[in-house]
Amino acid sequence: MGRPEPLSAIPIERQPAPTPPPNPRGVPTSSASLSAPNNLSKPRQGGRGGRNEPLKEPGSGTEPSRHRGGAVGGGKRGAELGTARPLGGDKGPRVGGSSTAPSSSSPPPPPPPDVRQRVPLSRGRAAVAAGMAGGRRAAPSCGWGWRGGWGCWPLLCLLLCCGVSGRLEVHMPAVLEVEIGSTARLECGFSIPGNVSFTSIEWFYVNHGHSNRVRLCVITASGARIDETEYGERLSVGEDKALSISKVTRQDNARTFICRVGADGRGVGENHTELYTYKVPAPPEITPNSAGIPAQNSDMSEIAQCRSENSFPSPNITWYKNGEPLLQEEDKTKILTTLVRQSNGLYTVVSTLFSKVTREDRSSLFHCTVHYWLRGQMLTKDSIRVNVTVFYPTEHVELRVVSNSGMVKEGDDVKLVCDADGNPAPVFSFFKRELEDSWQDMTSLADTNNGVLMLHDVNKSSSGLYRCQTLDLDDMTQHEGDVELMVNYIEGVQVKMEPSSPLHEGDSVKLSCNAHSPVALDYQWRDAKGRKVAEGNQLHLSNLTFETSSNFSCRVQARSVPGLEQSKQVAVAVRGEPRIVAISSPLYVRQDEVINLTCKAIAFPQPSIHWSINGTTHEYMENKHIASNLTVRVSHDLLRAGATCRVSNALGVSEKHIQLLDQKTSESKGIIIVAIIVCILVVAVLGSIIYFLHKKGKISCGRSGKQDITKPEARKDKNVVEVKSDKLSEEAGLLQGANGEKRSAADQVGPSIVSWGQGCCSSQRCSR
Repeated sequence: MGRPEPLSAIPIERQPAPTPPPNPRGVPTSSASLSAPNNLSKPRQGGRGGRNEPLKEPGSGTEPSRHRGGAVGGGKRGAELGTARPLGGDKGPRVGGSSTAPSSSSPPPPPPPDVRQRVPLSRGRAAVAAGMAGGRRAAPSCGWGWRGGWGCWPLLCLLLCCGVSGRLEVHMPAVLEVEIGSTARLECGFSIPGNVSFTSIEWFYVNHGHSNRVRLCVITASGARIDETEYGERLSVGEDKALSISKVTRQDNARTFICRVGADGRGVGENHTELYTYKVPAPPEITPNSAGIPAQNSDMSEIAQCRSENSFPSPNITWYKNGEPLLQEEDKTKILTTLVRQSNGLYTVVSTLFSKVTREDRSSLFHCTVHYWLRGQMLTKDSIRVNVTVFYPTEHVELRVVSNSGMVKEGDDVKLVCDADGNPAPVFSFFKRELEDSWQDMTSLADTNNGVLMLHDVNKSSSGLYRCQTLDLDDMTQHEGDVELMVNYIEGVQVKMEPSSPLHEGDSVKLSCNAHSPVALDYQWRDAKGRKVAEGNQLHLSNLTFETSSNFSCRVQARSVPGLEQSKQVAVAVRGEPRIVAISSPLYVRQDEVINLTCKAIAFPQPSIHWSINGTTHEYMENKHIASNLTVRVSHDLLRAGATCRVSNALGVSEKHIQLLDQKTSESKGIIIVAIIVCILVVAVLGSIIYFLHKKGKISCGRSGKQDITKPEARKDKNVVEVKSDKLSEEAGLLQGANGEKRSAADQVGPSIVSWGQGCCSSQRCSR
């Protein structure tokens, strides 16, 4: 089989298209050419697997049917041509494959419906084509007197054996779908046996419902020549002989484009592609009814409108309620659809939903979906989901308490909300029940439009029964809702002290705390610094002192109501005469020096402090203590007599003397003490050195040494002279140490002198 030759750098020439000769039936006049298939001369009828096509324009008989596919040609004309155009997939097999030029202009007998060849064939070539179709075509009747039976089989076998090997085949896709505005590329592949080159390639198109071909261009080995047609400058030819049509329009829809290939000695073959254009619709826009729909209305009301623009072919719109499709239903649901063709040939679809609504539809969600076909598939686009306003009367009213803290306590802000299930909301009124079953009108404090009553800083008296009333102005019906408001509180906190008489140091006391509340209470005791000292409603204090007397507080808390608490404070005061706790004595001073004297005391009632001498005083409190600082210059009399601090209150007097000492006397005594300490340290160091030398063997104290101490003084002197004699230096090298090692003379002499100085000697030397 030959390969398609590349068409590189083919010059393109444009010229007017030749006028085709009159051929009312569209039958080829010679064996070298093949006219348009007669099945294109009539509009298609029937369905194309459910694919939508443009609607028929009003007043026009040339608009294609809304469904493509099925048998081509209707009635007698279709039976006469004997062709069928099933589509691929769910639409049935489309026309495609290859075809061979007929050898005769006589019409072929009608084939079975599953035939794939769309062009009319001559009687002889039809049999060949039927045989090449794989036996799928029924045996045709012969036109030379053999009508059926076995009369045609000898001729059929002869044609199959002699004509199949030299067939020229043209391959094209049966259908090409292109979006409007884009470029359509029509491919034409062919196979020529024996590596024979093509002589010409011609492109034609046929309008839907017509039989006349209009040539678009012709391609030869020398180049391509484009005819002057309505496509004008939109045509271009590729190197692979493909025909490209730019800026496809809606008018290009349902046209058949034919590729005809001729080769020397191999005849002429052709095939065709049907071009379908489309435009994906815009996402649907839904507009709900904004005026509201009465639920008690017996007629169907408009729910919403759905609009989808700029589509081709026209799509379909489906309505959904809460995800379930809505169908036309008498006296319940109605859907009106309007199709508008725009000036650019695209379609706008508007669908309006009418239905009856109920109270339950106040929460229903509606949306619409646009359905369209694209490349044999059904695709969809959904709108947003919308809710419609439904009007219905009030049937139930509920009054509820809203508080930020959960359980309401005194001091809170409380909101009473009245909920009514009617739409629109009715008029609200609020009341509170007083004594003797009377009601206090509180509507002036409420927001009647929203049904809210605000109560600020509630207390015990705010508790009670509240009522909300509604009035429906349509039927003047009245509904009520009640709620009991309970405000939790703590009141009557009291602290009792036993005994209550004045307390003195060493006494004991018991504190008791009590309060009243509608809920259970917890008690805690804390001191003046806020530290917890005990739990429970009683506190026992024993062995009281001025320091332990303080202010104690009883904190009462409601365990079930967070934040609800109260406190009460009590003072535990210990009475007694003053007690001086600190004084600066004794104090070393110098004459004429300015000094500060301090005196601290504690007592209850608070005492006063007086000094026995005159000076500048400053009083202050420090940890329940009263303190006084006296600034004075030291005189000779003050140094001799000292100062006295006197503290007094209504219960008694306490005083203490401050002794002043001369700093010079203290310095001399200090020097003597330091000298004694230094001597003691020197003696201790010397003793440590002697002990260390003794341990190292530098000093040996034997018994003979002890004996030498008792010898007469003359002998001691003689021994001292002996130590200094010259014999010592001569014999020094012969002496050994105590451990058996040789020792130098210096090592020998030094220890000996120290030993005699200490009254000790070695046993050898003492024996001499």
